[in-house]
Amino acid sequence: MLFRTPRTPAPRRACVTLAATISLALAATACGGTTKDSVRDDDSARSTDAKADPDAATKKGLTVGFLPKQVNNPYFTVAGKGGEKALRELGSTYKETGPNSATDTSGQVSYVNTLTQQRVDAMAVSAQDPGALCTALKQAMKNGVKVVTYDSDTKPACRHVFVSQASAEALGRSQVRLLGEQLGYEGDVAILSAAQTATNQNTWIGFMKDELDKPRYKNMRLVKTAYGNDDAQQSFQQTQGLLQEHPKLAGIISPTTVGIKAAAQYLSGSKYRGKVLLTGLGTPNDLREYVKNGTIEAFELWDPAKLGALAAHTAVALSSGQITGTKGETFRAGGLGSFTLGEGGVVDLGRPTVFDKENVDRYRF
Repeated sequence: MLFRTPRTPAPRRACVTLAATISLALAATACGGTTKDSVRDDDSARSTDAKADPDAATKKGLTVGFLPKQVNNPYFTVAGKGGEKALRELGSTYKETGPNSATDTSGQVSYVNTLTQQRVDAMAVSAQDPGALCTALKQAMKNGVKVVTYDSDTKPACRHVFVSQASAEALGRSQVRLLGEQLGYEGDVAILSAAQTATNQNTWIGFMKDELDKPRYKNMRLVKTAYGNDDAQQSFQQTQGLLQEHPKLAGIISPTTVGIKAAAQYLSGSKYRGKVLLTGLGTPNDLREYVKNGTIEAFELWDPAKLGALAAHTAVALSSGQITGTKGETFRAGGLGSFTLGEGGVVDLGRPTVFDKENVDRYRF
């Protein structure tokens, strides 16, 4: 396995810095756009009388469409390559489509509809918005398409299985805990997120705020949550703005790969390098130089290639009838091992890895 159990960086003021990363959508069709009233949380689209058969033969010749939040985003490119490799080994075909912008929610809807019209067997979608895709995804399921979400979920009634990077609660809380240790649990902090509608970002941030409410953080204050829309320039400018608006800022958490890299770029070339601590979710290839020059002491992430591969295996298992999306069902995902579906049809990839000067050169993604 690529990952080892994350270790907790030593406290700072004699301390260390942490980081971690991440992720994100489509348009109205002839059926009309999605409205609040048109999205229902019932399970009618995904319900089935079929029973899972874990011993069923794995189907070959399937076509699985991958729909990331944004094409040409390095994170999703790596995830897509992982999915493509897994599908090739399974004897099926990989197909990718999606918007160029990480905030083009209406565009993501149109791509869901296109994949449905192309009669793909399954689709793996990273949702930009928890509700905006529901109408299109439910229609896809009614047409027999197996729907997997990965990286960022939609509403449970609008897909069969969500392939999660790790426990959302663990990811949200761990970033606060690591930054707290580094700051000695004292100082003003900010969050640099992706889009305001990003499901995974908002879920993690909810757990971050809950963690900050605990007594041990009484001397840490969240002063602002900024949004860079997973755009490098916007995230760079938001980092600059945070430091101008809050001159006593002690730390930044950026749970998005684009955001943390942009924040590291700004801090690296400023008087704040090594003074304002940065943590969040990022890739070793993006952040290696910033670890080595002292801008970042540590960060964390899972292997996005494995996330894409697990999404592909899950899509094929659904299409083969080995699972239906019900809690307790199990399936094998090749070299990744066996997985069991949890509450709400969620399967976790596993625990992320912490990267620092000692190990960052051993990872290439």
